[in-house]
Amino acid sequence: MARCTAPTYGHRTESGRASCPACGGRSYIRYNSYSSYNDNYSSSPSYNSASRGSSSGGTKRRASWSSVGSTVLYTPAEIKTLTPVRENIEKRIEKPDLRDIFLCHAWDDRKGSAKELHDLLESKGVSVWFSEKDVALGSPLMREIDKGLVKSKVGIVLVTPLFLKRISGGSIADKELSALLSRDLIVPIIHDTTYEDLRDVSPLLGSRSGLSTTEDSMEEIASKLAELVAPQFVDN
Repeated sequence: MARCTAPTYGHRTESGRASCPACGGRSYIRYNSYSSYNDNYSSSPSYNSASRGSSSGGTKRRASWSSVGSTVLYTPAEIKTLTPVRENIEKRIEKPDLRDIFLCHAWDDRKGSAKELHDLLESKGVSVWFSEKDVALGSPLMREIDKGLVKSKVGIVLVTPLFLKRISGGSIADKELSALLSRDLIVPIIHDTTYEDLRDVSPLLGSRSGLSTTEDSMEEIASKLAELVAPQFVDN
């Protein structure tokens, strides 16, 4: 029986294999299972990143309440979350002297993320009840908060690590939150924290979907909230 010369001379080329008395008559097929599998996997349409959609579960689109020509896009989950809120807003939209949004936040965020969101909303024409400017010095704080809640179309809760710390300690933010939760007009905004952390502190608020700065910038969230509270647009 002819012996293979590969241990001595190697088969680095096809000509080397052809000259081997043991292997010369065999057909030579270059085989690399790993690279072939990897190439097929990465080129397969079913595994292409674009075909999987966004991390929020689907293609973004305009909402039914969006204005003509709006460039603001929502995930299917966001539309599902915001639609009942929008329906409730429309029931209240004709009431006089309503602020668009009541901003619930931790006191410690009043000069940071809460002010940033407030300023972005106001720059988009949204009227915001914000304790920093709406509670006069010497006024009873809880009474002013009650009035602000009653006279707002919708409440948003800016959920931050400081907010979670405050509501676990029974602060004024906790009282605002309790009042908002009694109405179906609340949208949590998750910022620098997670829904898991929120559910640990407030399972009721954590059970409500909202918007998150892990998905959108604060600017984009402000744009979505501005559309949410705007008067109904009618196509001509």
